Amino acid sequence: MALLLCFPIDCLTAASRTERDALDHAISIQMEQKAYQIVALGDSISAGYEPGMNESSVPYGYVERLKEQGLYHGRTRVYNYGILGLTSNGLKNYVSAIQNGVAVKPETIQRGLLDPRISAFAAGIADTRAALEHADLITITIGGNDLYSLLTDIESYSVTEIEAKGRELMNIYTQNVREVIDDLTTINPHAQIILMDQYQPVPKMIIGSAYSYLQSAADSFTAAVEGLASEYAGQGKLVKAVNVAKAFKGREIALTHIFPGGDIHPNQSGYEVIAKVVAEEVWGSYQENSVLQEGMPVKIVVKGEKLQSPNIPVLRQGQTFLALRDITEAVGASSSWDSLNNTASVTYNGRKVIIPIGSSKIIANGEEIPTNNPAFLNIIGQEAKTYIPLALLAQGLGLDVQYAEKSKTVFINL
Repeated sequence: MALLLCFPIDCLTAASRTERDALDHAISIQMEQKAYQIVALGDSISAGYEPGMNESSVPYGYVERLKEQGLYHGRTRVYNYGILGLTSNGLKNYVSAIQNGVAVKPETIQRGLLDPRISAFAAGIADTRAALEHADLITITIGGNDLYSLLTDIESYSVTEIEAKGRELMNIYTQNVREVIDDLTTINPHAQIILMDQYQPVPKMIIGSAYSYLQSAADSFTAAVEGLASEYAGQGKLVKAVNVAKAFKGREIALTHIFPGGDIHPNQSGYEVIAKVVAEEVWGSYQENSVLQEGMPVKIVVKGEKLQSPNIPVLRQGQTFLALRDITEAVGASSSWDSLNNTASVTYNGRKVIIPIGSSKIIANGEEIPTNNPAFLNIIGQEAKTYIPLALLAQGLGLDVQYAEKSKTVFINL
């Protein structure tokens, strides 16, 4: 359940600054094929918040994991607009502003938000609308902050009052989310919308008999989400309900951070559970992150398959280097070696990249591209293997290369 938040987070995730800049440049010039685009909306669960985070923290929530799952299936882009402390009314206001295409003041979205990025979100309405217009998948987590008062004041209410308060909150939530979905389907009628329910985060051992009342409220929440999805599906709209609460029931302690003062959020195991439930709905499966083998700086995944090779990737100054033959065979490119000039040539899909060993530049399709990380010969046993900078090769061949820092995985897609 996404409750009131106290700390900001920085949503940027990537490799080292040097490698990220190189990869971003490569990505920007190579979009002959459209990437699968995911837009995440909602509260702190979408933001990937965990207690103790600050502005320099790098989240690894369900959205970041969902991006990795997408990359197993092809090119994937993610835009995360999760706002700390957001209620369903705040989301309604935010999406309404996006639909109108007009920048607003932060308080127009929701008063009192502690997310330090809220001014940027409020001013960036046009960019957010553009992301939504091109989205293939829109995910929504919202409602935990709506129900926060029910959790904090539960000991002050009778059973009858709890039930009445729960019904009142659910009616407000349902109407707000209905307006959100109406606006989203107007902005983009072709995107799949995933609406998640809210799990009850407090274990029975902490709240005793109140557990059943809160679980009943969570069940009502699930029913409301399923009802909304069914309503829109009946209109031919692409809205699905995803039941996250079921995966948390009885496992609250294992999947949740619980701190005094109401700072209750999923832990890393909890975020993985959410990502798994959503991925199975979207792609029919969830790829578990394998443990990084000893001596391996990163894992390499090419077209959804882990690269199997005795040649270990090398990291130099924040860039990933791979053995030339490994990467060319994996993507289906052809390569040749000019021993006289110590130069490798790679050809793929009508493109050609010439990579001189030790040179401060490569030649991609006739254009010189400077580099501070030249190719080199790596002595492995009795052989000298040609190791090339992956980002530059991707730039020249039009490949899509993205680095998932938390899982130490490089994804390569055609």
